[in-house]
Amino acid sequence: HAARMQEMAVFDLFVRRLPAERGFLLAAGLEQALDYLGNLHFTAEELDWLTDCGRFNPSFVAWLETFRFTGDVAALPEGTAFFANEPILRVIAPLPQAQLVESRLINLLHYQTLIASKAARCVLAAPGKLLVDFGMRRAHGAEAALLAARANYLSGFAGTATVLAGMQFDIPVFGTMAHSLIQAYDREEEAFEQFAAAQPGNVTLLIDTYDTEAAARKLIQLAPRLQERSITIRGVRLDSGNLAEHARQVRRILDEGGLRQVTIFGSGDLDEQRIAELLAAGAPFDGFGIGTRLDASTDAPTLDMVYKLQEYAGKPRRKRSEGKATWPGRKQIYRRSADDGRFVGDCLSLEDAPQPGEPLLQPVMREGQRLAPPEPLSAIRERVQQQLAALPPALRANQADPPYPVEIAPELCEMAAQLDREMH
Repeated sequence: HAARMQEMAVFDLFVRRLPAERGFLLAAGLEQALDYLGNLHFTAEELDWLTDCGRFNPSFVAWLETFRFTGDVAALPEGTAFFANEPILRVIAPLPQAQLVESRLINLLHYQTLIASKAARCVLAAPGKLLVDFGMRRAHGAEAALLAARANYLSGFAGTATVLAGMQFDIPVFGTMAHSLIQAYDREEEAFEQFAAAQPGNVTLLIDTYDTEAAARKLIQLAPRLQERSITIRGVRLDSGNLAEHARQVRRILDEGGLRQVTIFGSGDLDEQRIAELLAAGAPFDGFGIGTRLDASTDAPTLDMVYKLQEYAGKPRRKRSEGKATWPGRKQIYRRSADDGRFVGDCLSLEDAPQPGEPLLQPVMREGQRLAPPEPLSAIRERVQQQLAALPPALRANQADPPYPVEIAPELCEMAAQLDREMH
């Protein structure tokens, strides 16, 4: 059957509708998707298993022996803001190839897009603050933790507590001390002193194990002793209780004790909404560690991301399922901006029916070969900054209303209507 259906197929990967809490999404994960497509093959061990399981025709297994992805790919550059129904990836390849890669492409692009979009909301809620990814321990597996660190960093986070991400992606690594270390010592100040001696270049002390304000006062006595050894206390971390009130009290104690340079870092079940509340209340935080609610995107843990056939054998195709109808054909997204660079609206159109604005989908792979080397994360971070700055004010304020306007071009509407008439 596969041998007979070898004509070129066009698939779009897109999000059908935005979660209620999201006014925009950020495309992320393209690098991993291209790496997957460029290296996809089947090992002897895998082929033996496919043969032995008895579910597949021997000719199909033989076809897989020499399998390589030979298609063309267009995509939104990583870090680009996008909206419902806008393709973030288009695959043009023989149908069996294009179909085979569906699940892994969604898997890779869905998760990083989900997390980058959540991280961007945290960045918008905390301008000028140091944000660190603390989410590894409750991420859904090791790959998720690693890819979340990447998605958070490209969205504007300063770094991560996931050490492997430092090795793999050259992302700055941050860390503080554990409550257990403090509990293991008889005296809290001794734990502080020993930790400072072990990490003299990064002294951030966790001060809420027992009595937060009492611990802050202990630092007034400890700081001069450490300074004699050329060790400076850089920050304190608050992880529990009424964070805003504790931060205010600790700031007062530190300032009165001559430790104005010591920063206050908050953590503990935070997300963009909680951070916005803390800052609106005037809590004197310099940065935040954000974990579970970020790496599991707890308010919107999935996106309605799909990968659908839009053309086969040169003919446009359209799914008409109730509530899941697709826009057919090879498409392009055109984004219009005001004179000041602010995005004002998008138009989804057929590729051969250009519209006013900047075309967003770019060719990234031709005949299975990448067209450019991997993009540095620094360049993606810069793009994200520009994209967030260009969002309309409501979206920058993390509000989903009014929704960003995405128009469907008349030519695309006509093609869909024509296909519907033909079906009847």
